Amino acid sequence: MEAHDIAVAETVNASKKLGREDALGMARQAKRLIAAKGKKVTAVDVTAKTPDDDELAALMLGPTGNMRSPTVRVGQTLLVGYNDQVFADELG
Repeated sequence: MEAHDIAVAETVNASKKLGREDALGMARQAKRLIAAKGKKVTAVDVTAKTPDDDELAALMLGPTGNMRSPTVRVGQTLLVGYNDQVFADELG
């Protein structure tokens, strides 16, 4: 994978715990949500399907109730969790 210059607009320290309301707010601002848990990747078109809060929270929160990391916003897409292929596809 080639190194690319990516402009970082905002960085939030991992010690700042982001919970359910933070996650739902981020999801509602996105058009697409791609959540990776291990090898499982779930993509949701937030504008077409209008998922409910519980569905979004299940994709975005870990077992402690905090936002899973990494969480990256790329344009109108929100990436939650890490998957090599997803990051390569979305970040180029």
